[in-house]
Amino acid sequence: MKNSNNQYPVNSVSVSKLFNAQPHFVHCLTYTLVLAFGVTLGSIITFYLQNCSFSLQLTQLSLFPMLQTQPLAPPIAKNEILKDFLKPPNVMHDMDDEELLWRASMIPKIHKYPFERVPKVAFMFLTRGPVFLAPLWEQFFNGNEGYYSVYVHSNPSHNESHPESPVFHGRRIPSKDVQWGNVNMIEAERRLLANALLDISNQRFVLLSESCIPLFNFSTIYSYLMNSTQNYVMAYDDPSNVGRGRYSSMMLPQITIMQWRKGSQWFEMDRKLALEVISDRKYFPVFHEYCKGSCYADEHYLPTFVSIKFWEGNSNRSLTWVDWSKGGPHPAKILRSEVTVEFLEKLRSMKCLYNENRSHVCFLFARKFSPSTLSRLMKIAPKVMHF
Repeated sequence: MKNSNNQYPVNSVSVSKLFNAQPHFVHCLTYTLVLAFGVTLGSIITFYLQNCSFSLQLTQLSLFPMLQTQPLAPPIAKNEILKDFLKPPNVMHDMDDEELLWRASMIPKIHKYPFERVPKVAFMFLTRGPVFLAPLWEQFFNGNEGYYSVYVHSNPSHNESHPESPVFHGRRIPSKDVQWGNVNMIEAERRLLANALLDISNQRFVLLSESCIPLFNFSTIYSYLMNSTQNYVMAYDDPSNVGRGRYSSMMLPQITIMQWRKGSQWFEMDRKLALEVISDRKYFPVFHEYCKGSCYADEHYLPTFVSIKFWEGNSNRSLTWVDWSKGGPHPAKILRSEVTVEFLEKLRSMKCLYNENRSHVCFLFARKFSPSTLSRLMKIAPKVMHF
């Protein structure tokens, strides 16, 4: 009896241990499954990332040759860059006067040009309307392309209805209204100079009118100007009422009466002086303010300015002949009947100093020739002027 009674506690303990072991087994199984799931997931992610990296490398390798095989734009040659920099803008630009003068006043500090440069003469025509002697100038310029530039400043009211010859076509600069004797005539001259200075090849600058003619052929005039060591701005002291009598004491202290000069407005100058004229901020404002009415700025500004600052390089004479023998405020007009071989030969044979030596060439141009003289000039030019 004793043995049978002791068996029940043993069975009870075994069952209790079995039930106590089940939660532990479940926990272990759960951990095992989670671990297996984590390892599997990690393996999958690792494999995926390795494949992506490999694919990306393949993509980069496949794209790299494509990028390298694309053609590159050839580098711009230095001479092309320089050519674009030196190329002057179209004569009909959109710059106002202030912008134009500023742009034209730029000069290189190194005076030796690093490229081949053919110096040119800038022929600047200050006109009321069309250049009615254009056929004669066309004949004069013919065959000398590349050695000259042409600029025309005409009254804005001129609508260019008159047919233009090839030399003058498209050479009209942005112009403003000009009155004879007014300071705005000086503004027009500075405007012409500034536009011509935009072309770095222009070395000599001649102011002309629609009534001017050349007295010699192109090669003679070109050689005369390029070899000259002087500028040609007429300047002299006139003590009369039409000289010093036009001076105003309001111009003091910048300009004294002893510095006041008179002369013809038809000038010829080199590039250095042209730059000084358009850059003048001391004397031109004085003329603009006080030279009005009967002062006639076009006859006094340049002669005074050049005599004050640049007299050493000036010849004090003009290269353009005019006839003042008949008196009056304007030079005499040359009519058709006056145009003869003898008359033109006389103008061509006057003597002057040239580079401090006596020369048989004094005037290169002449004015005021009326439109009616054109046909006779065209007939005589080949024989007398040799063009």
